[in-house]
Amino acid sequence: MAGDMKRLSRMLLECNSNDRLCVVREYQTEVIVVPVLLVGLFVIVLTVILWLHCRGLRAKQEQSAPAGTQVKKKNQQEPCSTENHYIQLSETSVESLLNSASLTLKELEIPREKLLPGTLQLIKHGAYGSIYRAQLETGSSGKTKTVVLKALQDLASPQKIKDFLGRIKFHQNLGHHENLVELVGCCVDQLPLYMIMEDVSLGDLLTFLWTCRKDVMAMDGVPYDFTERQVYEVGQQVAAALAYLEEKKLFHGDIAARNVLLHHNFTAKLCGLGLAYECHTHGASSVTRKVPVKWQAPERLLSKPPTIKADIWSFGILLYEMITLGAPPYPEVPTSDILSYLQKQNIMKQPSSCQQAMYCIMKSCWQWSAAHRPSPTHLLCSLKTAMKTSNGHTVLQVPEPVVPELYADVAGVDVHSLVREYTIL
Repeated sequence: MAGDMKRLSRMLLECNSNDRLCVVREYQTEVIVVPVLLVGLFVIVLTVILWLHCRGLRAKQEQSAPAGTQVKKKNQQEPCSTENHYIQLSETSVESLLNSASLTLKELEIPREKLLPGTLQLIKHGAYGSIYRAQLETGSSGKTKTVVLKALQDLASPQKIKDFLGRIKFHQNLGHHENLVELVGCCVDQLPLYMIMEDVSLGDLLTFLWTCRKDVMAMDGVPYDFTERQVYEVGQQVAAALAYLEEKKLFHGDIAARNVLLHHNFTAKLCGLGLAYECHTHGASSVTRKVPVKWQAPERLLSKPPTIKADIWSFGILLYEMITLGAPPYPEVPTSDILSYLQKQNIMKQPSSCQQAMYCIMKSCWQWSAAHRPSPTHLLCSLKTAMKTSNGHTVLQVPEPVVPELYADVAGVDVHSLVREYTIL
């Protein structure tokens, strides 16, 4: 053994710098140890990463499982600090959603017993719930007023409940304006949920315009006639509502006679804010609501981001509807050809019942470039100026009655949406 060690030492001593075999023998220990250390370090780092990942998943599960209980406890501890809370859309159970909504919408909550039993009258089944007319008790003296209820029934999914509550909150945040349909309150403590809106006596403007075509001067003591000056009056009120929406950085998206409601004194209320809610909440790219194309601005037909200037285009169509007592726009153009028709710089011709001043306002709304259309404020000024010389005596007359099925086909709308439509939200 001693002889072998002595012989190995002699070989190493005899190696020169160019002897590669000797170099390998000198560093054979390092060649083995360094890779082993690197592999060990990699295994340790990978283990730490996996441990941290599993720990994070476990924490999320523990946080989401008792979410309803945590929200409930928090609400019990802080009952006076809920005014600015938003509805917790991360909630997944119906019970937790209603608990959150009852606190968030506390100022709007109306006791269900105030809705007099037996007074609910179905108006229509809407896309987002059934709509009823009912009597609401307004004071201790037994006084009542008629309201419109939008209902979400018992079998609604949590996602539909979230959406319904979001629409109530949207309307609450929108605030009050005399030319927007007013939110009276809500019942969200349990299912079914109710959104309670004011009832507008004459119903929608389109139905009113069609009624004006009949050879009847009054119905239930209410005059059913319409003059050029009243067209301007209603137009100013809708323009005022648009100016308010612009201040809120919103756009309506579906300005049309079917989405304007009238009181007996010709107070106009703009409704149909569902598209505004969807765009505000989910973004314009995720909107699913379809709007009849004959009311849409060219940029919307080209799928460009909508703005309040697109509402101005639609407002021009609204003026056309009023001055013609509810005629469908572009009656000679098929719905499928509207975009190509507008791309050729075509607009609707001046109706026989329309004076030049009003037609000039229409044309200003129908400028191809959105930048060249007036703002709601400028539009309001133009309407006020033109109304000074308008005719307030001659009743607008159109001899032909309207056949809803034919109108729906020409206008490109659903005929079922034309019967006393209350598209409040």
